[in-house]
Amino acid sequence: MGLPLLLEQAINGVQFGVMLFLMSAGLTLVFGIMNLINLAHGSLYMIGAYLAATLYQMTGQFVLSFLAAMLLTALVGAVLERLLLRRFYDRSHLDQVLVTFGLILVFNDLVRMLWGPVSVPLPLPSLLAGSVQLMPGLQYPTFRLAILAVGVLVAGGLYVLISHTRVGMWVRAGASDRPMASAMGVNVETIFVLVFALGAALAGLAGMMAGPITAVQIGMGEPVLILALVVTVIGGIGSVRGAFVAALLIGVVDTLGRILLPPALGSMVIFILMATILAWRPKGLFSVHG
Repeated sequence: MGLPLLLEQAINGVQFGVMLFLMSAGLTLVFGIMNLINLAHGSLYMIGAYLAATLYQMTGQFVLSFLAAMLLTALVGAVLERLLLRRFYDRSHLDQVLVTFGLILVFNDLVRMLWGPVSVPLPLPSLLAGSVQLMPGLQYPTFRLAILAVGVLVAGGLYVLISHTRVGMWVRAGASDRPMASAMGVNVETIFVLVFALGAALAGLAGMMAGPITAVQIGMGEPVLILALVVTVIGGIGSVRGAFVAALLIGVVDTLGRILLPPALGSMVIFILMATILAWRPKGLFSVHG
């Protein structure tokens, strides 16, 4: 394998890691703060992609469609939390897994009813449809570079929000000790809604950015959800920094592993990596729970 091709695959891994971070950031916050295992997070990824594709077809405005789809996906997440999932915070993880798995089936059938069984196109505008020459012999798609830029901006924004704002202080307090945060006057119910809506918006954004590369189709969130759960476990429950580091690590290792290793080993390498890291740090790389 030549250097340009190897570099291209490494950048693909970083880009894939950025998308995994957007998917797993909300997942790890919801798990860390609310102690809720939300398997329906992948359905929010799918819903965001479908909403973006539909709005883009209606308006022809790519960026506007993405922003509106993010807000609508956040609204779906907030309604889901308010009407159903908050009833399961104090229930067992088995109950949470069962109800959120049921939501996957509900959302898949709902999408099939609204959009049909065939995948929906999400084309790119001309500005993002080309490629950029990074080095002699290496042309890289502009849209993938845009994904990298958006992911870094979102990661920076989340870092500022979590580490340097009052809301972030409340979120960190809730992740570390929810009863104590409530006793200190933090409105935990409002924080829960905001965190869940933010996580839904980020999952939707990840789905929107995956749509033009893969396909906007029913069940598109389930394979990514598995990797997002791996990222959450490796990075540490409740840690956005851990999610970012783990997502980049998983993205690069998974991409290069499938290229450089035999197929059977390449598909297992991220789980081998997870087992190795957890043997070293059982609570993940940056767990907020110590």
